[in-house]
Amino acid sequence: MEPNIKEVAGRIRALREDSELTMQEMADATGRSVAEYAAQESGNQDLSFTFLYKCAEKLGVDVIELLTGETPHLTGYSLTRAQDGLSIKRRAGFEYLHKAPHFKGKLAEPFLVTAPYLEEEQNVPIHLSRHKGQEIDYIISGRMRFAYEDHIEELSAGDMLMYDSGRGHGMIAIGGEPCVFLAFVLRPHDDEII
Repeated sequence: MEPNIKEVAGRIRALREDSELTMQEMADATGRSVAEYAAQESGNQDLSFTFLYKCAEKLGVDVIELLTGETPHLTGYSLTRAQDGLSIKRRAGFEYLHKAPHFKGKLAEPFLVTAPYLEEEQNVPIHLSRHKGQEIDYIISGRMRFAYEDHIEELSAGDMLMYDSGRGHGMIAIGGEPCVFLAFVLRPHDDEII
């Protein structure tokens, strides 16, 4: 199931209004101008995972609630079969498959990510994102160029990264084929469990 951007944006707007937060407060929380935030809340712009994560954090809900309108309800354990998960297609063809969308109180957001190989990305600076916490990326197949502020690394199957995701980071597939990796977005230790 692929979340509908207009529906997700509508949930963000409704939660913001219910919480009596201004667009300025949400813009500040997501690192955007009010105009940029308004365009995303209206559903007229794609919603990056970083934007969704920061909205969920400010609104005090699980990011899955923004994506599906449902509150995660499983406790104890959650099993997601190989082909299953919550599909999220964002950012230049990146495909994220959330592998535990129904588990309540997650300390991490687990994704199977497919980064497409795009020739036009190969010789330009890599777009950098930031979100609180840490991230672990484990390469399953293909190759990745990873940028961390002004550092560049190239990774292959079996390589793993762990980094402070509050600092600028980004990645692209290299080598002429998509890169598939497991990404675990870890919450800061001082955040409440959502």
